[in-house]
Amino acid sequence: MNYDEFTVEIKKLCDIDLSNYKEKQMKRRIDSLIKRNGHESYDSYLTQLKKSEQHLKEFLGYITINVSEFFRNPAQWQILEQEIIPELISRKNTLKIWSSACSTGEEPYSLVMLLDKMGLISRASIIASDIDEEALEQARIGIYTSKGIANVPEEMVKANFIKENDNYVIKDKVKKAVDFKIINLLEDPFPSNYDLVLCRNVMIYFTEKAKEKLYKKFYNALSDNGIFFVGSTEQIMMPQKYGFISRKHFFYQKIVGGNK
Repeated sequence: MNYDEFTVEIKKLCDIDLSNYKEKQMKRRIDSLIKRNGHESYDSYLTQLKKSEQHLKEFLGYITINVSEFFRNPAQWQILEQEIIPELISRKNTLKIWSSACSTGEEPYSLVMLLDKMGLISRASIIASDIDEEALEQARIGIYTSKGIANVPEEMVKANFIKENDNYVIKDKVKKAVDFKIINLLEDPFPSNYDLVLCRNVMIYFTEKAKEKLYKKFYNALSDNGIFFVGSTEQIMMPQKYGFISRKHFFYQKIVGGNK
């Protein structure tokens, strides 16, 4: 069995289409995982995935690349606080926000803390999604290490976490402000009419064809003049092709009627 045949079997097994990911990067990650598990071929590893739920969960967690931290890329959070959220709330009484690849919850919980700091949490609803069910369960539990909260200002730590031994547990008031759900970005329908959609540090793993599909879906998920917020190193080439206008290189505004 070669890599292409392996991707076909994975699609059958767990409905994840690996052909949407950049092959060189993904193949390298999977080959490394196969060797780590003591296998020398895709065939034998696939057999193990079919037999062992534990190994399948490990595989899914590994390929979905759950890397996250609170207030990741602080400069982006300054832009959210100083420009984007004030602009959005000036136009609408309440905001709908979607953290679309939330991993273990750091991004949506950072949003809650920021909105609370700005006195706007009662005027916002937040959903957070990921393809990895295990990561979402960790998010709902909300237990983080001291290293994990390194970027959280001390006053926010005191206001939003409870210290238990060497860990920090996010308070229920923060948890209750986020609605977590499983969404496969490439396969599932998107929610609609969101004023701010974050999809940071995700597109870098996808093929150009997959990106085009996602940009169109995100356009349709946004409200009129809504903001699509990507990673600081990600850039949409020719954003107008997908109905966006570039505001800075990492956030884009929906042009009403722009995605025909």
